[in-house]
This record gives sequence, structure tokens and C-alpha cells, in this order.
Amino acid sequence: MNMASQTVFASPSAAIIRPSSASSSAVKASFPLSLFSASKASSSPLAPSLSANLAAFDKPRLTKAKSNFPRVTAAPRCALTPELKTTLDTVITSHKVLLFMKGTKDFPQCGFSNTVVQILNSCKVPFEAIDILENEFLRQGLKEYSSWPTFPQLYIDGEFFGGCDITVDAYKSGELQELLERATCA
Repeated sequence: MNMASQTVFASPSAAIIRPSSASSSAVKASFPLSLFSASKASSSPLAPSLSANLAAFDKPRLTKAKSNFPRVTAAPRCALTPELKTTLDTVITSHKVLLFMKGTKDFPQCGFSNTVVQILNSCKVPFEAIDILENEFLRQGLKEYSSWPTFPQLYIDGEFFGGCDITVDAYKSGELQELLERATCA
């Protein structure tokens, strides 16, 4: 997020960075609101409860004021709270194929995420994608949850499958297509 799209509230000890009201709707949307695409938000029975459960994890980032360029501190050392773990369990088991990625299906924000999206699209499998760039606590919590330090992270039938390299190798060998077929037919 660039400084032009932020409002900084500073006190002598700290500054809180929040998106300004002029920010785009994508910046305003928190992880819970972006969990489902706009067309699925009203049809999914999980959307309201997930929004309520995940709202607590969309915290403003704290920084120490230092000249004109405040530095954003990292998420807490242990970002996977029991509440976040329970919510992730619910989200992951409620979708046959789920991709935690940088960006969206339509606009991936990194080459690795784009590669996995292209593979899933070529397999013609329906999947949900969640943008981890919108929430630092989610991003850090997922690293602990999966014991996998990078993104994207692909979950198939409620189980962590792997990142980009594993997905590419499994696609080349045909293992991914078989697994996706079993998961979506069950």
C-alpha cells in the first residue's frame, strides 16, 4: 500500500496506518469480505458466519513513527491463534479445492500464484481463491497452519497439497489431475 492511499494517525510512541476513505474497494475489503466472490457471497451459507469470525483478524498494522516514512512491524511471532485456526479449519474443509494466493484468480499478483491458477484452470476444476495480501495476520497464521513458508498454498479436499513447485511437478506427472478428479467427484 503506498503512502498516498493511507491515513497515518501518529502519537509520540506509535502510528497506526489505515487505508484512506478514498482507497479502492479492494483495499477496503478485508479478508472475510473477499473470501467469496461477489456472486457467491449471498449464496453461501458460510459467508456471514465467516465474516463475523474473521473480522477480528483484520487489525490495523502498528508502526513506530520515524521521520516521514513509518516502518510497518511484522505480525506477532505466533499469528495462529486458536480462533484463526478454527476459522481456517472451517474454510479449508468447506471447499474441495482452495488456493491461498497473492492476488485473485483474475489478477494474480505473483508469477507463482499465476502458474497455479493457470494449472487449475487448465484442469477445468472449480476452485476458490483467497488473496493473502489483504491481511497480514492471515498470511502469517497460514504459514504456521500449513508449516509452509511461501505462497501460493493449495488445499485439496481439506488437505494441504503444496506450493507452486509441487503443483507443477504433480501436474506434469498426471498425479494432480487424478487427485482433483477424485476430490471433485466425491
